[in-house]
Amino acid sequence: MVLNTLKRLAWLNIMSRKAQERLAHNERRVERRDKMLTHDMTKERATVEEVFDQTTRMVVFDLLNSGVFYELNGVVSSGKEARVYWATNKEGTDLAVKIYLTSSAEFKRGMHKYIEGDPRFKDVKHDTRSLIAVWAQKEFRNLGEAYAAKVRVPKPIAVKSNVVVMEFIGKEGVSAPSLKEQSPDNPEKVYKILVTYLKRLYQKAKIVHGDLSEYNIMMWKGRPVIFDVSQSVSIVHPMADFMLRRDLANLNRFFSRLNVKVYPVEELYKMVVG
Repeated sequence: MVLNTLKRLAWLNIMSRKAQERLAHNERRVERRDKMLTHDMTKERATVEEVFDQTTRMVVFDLLNSGVFYELNGVVSSGKEARVYWATNKEGTDLAVKIYLTSSAEFKRGMHKYIEGDPRFKDVKHDTRSLIAVWAQKEFRNLGEAYAAKVRVPKPIAVKSNVVVMEFIGKEGVSAPSLKEQSPDNPEKVYKILVTYLKRLYQKAKIVHGDLSEYNIMMWKGRPVIFDVSQSVSIVHPMADFMLRRDLANLNRFFSRLNVKVYPVEELYKMVVG
């Protein structure tokens, strides 16, 4: 059913209030669970308002109204740059909705080096909202290029302004564990799969992850899933070589601790680059 303008605005106001109440409750629960810093109620409300400013509420409403997702549920992860929420579509399929904060000045300063020098993103305006919209587009595009190269990443669904919708890795709002949280049962096999993924990223998708570690690799149904690819850059980016070597060193460091016989970084580098 198509809503007229007045109904749309009225529904948005109702949705905003209900969403904020629910999100405030869930953010408090998740922060207690993870033993994060304790916030008083004023700060909790400020956090929700920081995420769901007026423009972001309109973006979320448009995505809801267009059927990208049907229901927005609780927060899954909370960081300085973004919040990730669990959503579902009309078929009940789990989705992840990542909302980048539009008020993070520190985030804005840090993103320049990953955007400038990437030929895929030229003539970017430097105001905060434009930069963060490009950052969201960048993550969506990186996910799409990685997915097309048969690298296991969350499948990208939609992007609008500072909001990215993607496949939810996990079930019913419980995300799959990262390697940091839970070591794999067969670390040698997982190491070799990840080497193959990095090779595909470089040779087929033509990108470098740029921040790979045990914190942004999940294990789901026996397979590693790489996520957080917003900072990933084209292989022709001035920092691409440095970032690739850092990714490889991080990979070796983690799996060496699990007694996996890893490839020397230089040998691994040649394998990935080809």
